[in-house]
Amino acid sequence: MKKSALFTVAVPTLLLLMIAVAGSQEEIEFVDNSDFSNAQRPPSVFRHEEHNEIAELEDCAECHHIYDDNGQKLEDESSEDQRCSECHESRSSGRKPSLTRAYHVNCKGCHLKQKKGPFLCGECHVKQ
Repeated sequence: MKKSALFTVAVPTLLLLMIAVAGSQEEIEFVDNSDFSNAQRPPSVFRHEEHNEIAELEDCAECHHIYDDNGQKLEDESSEDQRCSECHESRSSGRKPSLTRAYHVNCKGCHLKQKKGPFLCGECHVKQ
């Protein structure tokens, strides 16, 4: 009787754990574009874990940055638990770029700087 009760609890718990892991950033295949009300292009292809391995990125704050009120990047601070749209709006505000510009400056800017990765629109925004 105790084994069946344990089985009844263990199986659903294991399934929930598997679902949670599947939804983690490591499994991302596309940039979430749900914050764009009228997206002009398909979402960018972005395989999070594969990208970070190829780019040899270990510091999450490299992409998931936080800036102070003076526009200085805070070291050892990460915004990985936030959506980009929590800071970046549809339009630029002062020194803070719009959401679209923030993605392009962060992603494409790094690709150009490193001279690696996609540069052209259709290389990231791939039609399905």
